[in-house]
Amino acid sequence: MALKYQFNKIAMQNFNKQLKIRRAALPTLKSKEAFLRVTIKKQKEDLQKIIDSYQKRMDEIETFIRLWAEFPEDIFFMREVLMSVKKIAGIKAPNLEKIDYDIMEFSNFNNPAWLQSGVNILKEITILLSQIEITKKRITVLEYARKKTTQKVNLYEKVQIPQYAEAILKIKRYLEDVDNLDKSAQKITKQKQQAMEVSNG
Repeated sequence: MALKYQFNKIAMQNFNKQLKIRRAALPTLKSKEAFLRVTIKKQKEDLQKIIDSYQKRMDEIETFIRLWAEFPEDIFFMREVLMSVKKIAGIKAPNLEKIDYDIMEFSNFNNPAWLQSGVNILKEITILLSQIEITKKRITVLEYARKKTTQKVNLYEKVQIPQYAEAILKIKRYLEDVDNLDKSAQKITKQKQQAMEVSNG
């Protein structure tokens, strides 16, 4: 959108101020954008590692599938996934804090020996699944922030900074032209007065 302005010193001062703000903000925005790109790449790598760990664990469990049929359903219950907010480049991103479980007390004598191991495996799997979901959400939040930052960089760099710079130059030239015309008019008036004084003298 083209800038609308008046050809006066106040408009030029205002544009100079706006241009200064944007030129000062641009390096910070570019750094933020670069940092977010690197962070998103790392988060995606971390996500893949978690997915690989989850898949590996599931493959291991598959070999004991018959034992899991004996696992009592009411022993283990995942009650709540607690999340916190972690700031990454000023962006509020979700972070896994802890998981609360309801685990019913059971006798190691009256139950299969592997039952405690089963509870630990279920804990591990629920942590991995929660990490996968939260890391995906974190990536979504960071990608949105990166997109917005890129848009702002492009707006400042390709649109607003050139527009303000051009407007300042046009106002400056206009004011210089007006000033030159005034000086020329004063010079002509002075010359006419001198000529009249000579002819009257």
